[in-house]
Amino acid sequence: MSQATSPLGTPAVRREGRDKVTGTARYAAEHTPPGCLHGSLVPATVARGRVLAVDTDDALALPGVRAVLTHHDAPRLKEPDDPILAVLQDDLVPHRGWPVALVVADTPEAAEAGAAALRIAYGTERHDVRLTADHPGLYTPDTVNGGYPAVRERGDTARALAVAPVQIDSTYTLGALHNHPMEPHATTAWWDGDGHLTVHDSSQGATQVRDSLATALGIPPERITVRSEHVGGGFGCKGTTRPQCVLAVMAARHTGCPVKVVLPRRRMAGLIGHRAPTVQRVRLGAELDGTLTAVDHEIVTHTSTVKEFVEQAAVPARIMYGSAAARTAHRVVALDVPSPSWMRAPGETPGMYALESAMDELASALGLDPVELRIRNEPAHEPDSGRPFSSRGLTACLETGAARFGWYGRDPSPAAREEGEWLTGTGVAAATYPVYITASGAFAHAAPDGSYRVAVNATDIGTGARTVLAQIAADALATALDRVGIEIGSSELPDAPVAGGSTGTASWGWAVHKACVLLRRRLREHTGPLPAEGLSVTTDTRAETGRESPYARHAFGAHFAEVAVHGRTGEVRLRRMLGVFAAGRILNSRTARSQFIGGMTMGVGMALTEASTMDPVFGDFTERDLAAYHLPTFADVPRIEAHWIEEEDPHLNPMGSKGIGEIGIVGAAAAVGNAVRHATGVRVRALPITPDTLLPYLL
Repeated sequence: MSQATSPLGTPAVRREGRDKVTGTARYAAEHTPPGCLHGSLVPATVARGRVLAVDTDDALALPGVRAVLTHHDAPRLKEPDDPILAVLQDDLVPHRGWPVALVVADTPEAAEAGAAALRIAYGTERHDVRLTADHPGLYTPDTVNGGYPAVRERGDTARALAVAPVQIDSTYTLGALHNHPMEPHATTAWWDGDGHLTVHDSSQGATQVRDSLATALGIPPERITVRSEHVGGGFGCKGTTRPQCVLAVMAARHTGCPVKVVLPRRRMAGLIGHRAPTVQRVRLGAELDGTLTAVDHEIVTHTSTVKEFVEQAAVPARIMYGSAAARTAHRVVALDVPSPSWMRAPGETPGMYALESAMDELASALGLDPVELRIRNEPAHEPDSGRPFSSRGLTACLETGAARFGWYGRDPSPAAREEGEWLTGTGVAAATYPVYITASGAFAHAAPDGSYRVAVNATDIGTGARTVLAQIAADALATALDRVGIEIGSSELPDAPVAGGSTGTASWGWAVHKACVLLRRRLREHTGPLPAEGLSVTTDTRAETGRESPYARHAFGAHFAEVAVHGRTGEVRLRRMLGVFAAGRILNSRTARSQFIGGMTMGVGMALTEASTMDPVFGDFTERDLAAYHLPTFADVPRIEAHWIEEEDPHLNPMGSKGIGEIGIVGAAAAVGNAVRHATGVRVRALPITPDTLLPYLL
């Protein structure tokens, strides 16, 4: 099928859209088998210590309460693949919010009442939840997330910085953030009479949840079916198995009944992970013409005492700009906090905020246009590895974005534009995200009536995966899009990786493409009518994805933002935002634009509204609901545009596509922050930028 007639790239309407808006689509909490009980998680109310006693008498006396699981009587687990899943196994309390009991009852209301009636005695210990740049417990890990070395250096960075005629030395502080998907974490689980476990879980990957449960329970994966058919957002926090899933499974085994556990939003902040706070020092050295001679990016962050999780925030600086010398390093301290976890574009999002803010500061110091500064420092190859880029469209994104935004007509002087009591300004920032592709399986079937069925255990977390996979299949089969049926979201289908890290479509799609190409070949070789059962192909991409690419593969982008800042109140209003991206072949223009805009909107929230504040006394996050944790609304993002360049990259996968779920958020917050600086002349180096942070500089 030629590219002109291929369904790839067309704005095909999402297949599940009508089901979602009419309520037909069923989520994890909406599966209620006969006799289903409800579990209410009881979180620890101390920041560190032990459970000394649990008095369950009052709870068990309440109508409808069936059981109370504590570390005394909960089913025993094997060692799980993630330490956060070892719940109700001992009396330790590693942080506030850690599960110390589960009340199981006939109704959610009865379970909540039972949880409130429990009387728990704790032995407390001194806790530490405060991240500081000079914390005595800081250490350098061997690796950070993604398996990257914690420290990398090329050249003599210290000397290059010392002799550079222009230098920037700035520290940027980011607090914790939470994902807050529309659908809270939920699991419905039951055991059949033959010992088979069925789980409906709100997750980004049913294959991974199945394997994780098999490890924790010590049973073969074949005895577990996990379904994640519809998921109301995740943004990373549903990328791994979460405690509510294990608790539901344990309670179902303990009671012999199906059990549903749905986390109230107020419980999520202490249990399902967060983007870890960072303190980032960025030092840049440059010649007078803007050529970078040195880049030094140091990260300080926290993890929990339960497990080590280290944001790879300095890694983008290893590939972004050319310089003769560079040093990137990460240090971490284990605190008595909930375990941090994945959040959209982990590492790249906080790291590029600091790097792109520093680049804006350097442009200001040089009196050079920020777009031109970035273009002048385009590397010929990936600086960290020396590998050639499979494609690198950053310059095209910057130039295209500048033209669309009207960038070059601006007055570069800070605090120079007034509209009554409002100060206006514009800012720019670049974006990057690596291309990750992992092995996946897929099944393709041709029926005698000319229809096709394609199955893969992908997960649609709101991205339109069903639709794009159908487009890939139809293209490979050279058939009409409406002749292809797609099945996803069950561990009974061919194994597939999680919907995370922008790996989904690139990985699942490769397997779907391979299966459909093989099926089409079988159809060509077949003579006569198809048998009643049709023809089928099952395959995977382990061989293809197991070979290391000789290329550095990344997506790139550029963000442009215009803001207005009230001179007397410090209120910041985003007026417009524009993003241009280089992400290989765009497979569905409708869903791609939605993903880009969604990421950019999250970046606006990071810049202006979102914050998860750690209470040092009580050891928990104070913003635990959507009334306190301020997600951006339509009023906060009045005009936002997403565009992309035509980019052909033959070194990726058969579709020529890069992931697009993450790239939209990377750099977005920096563009807004740089616009605020241009409007006011004030450089705020901590997010979010709120009136209380700006006002002291404006009065």
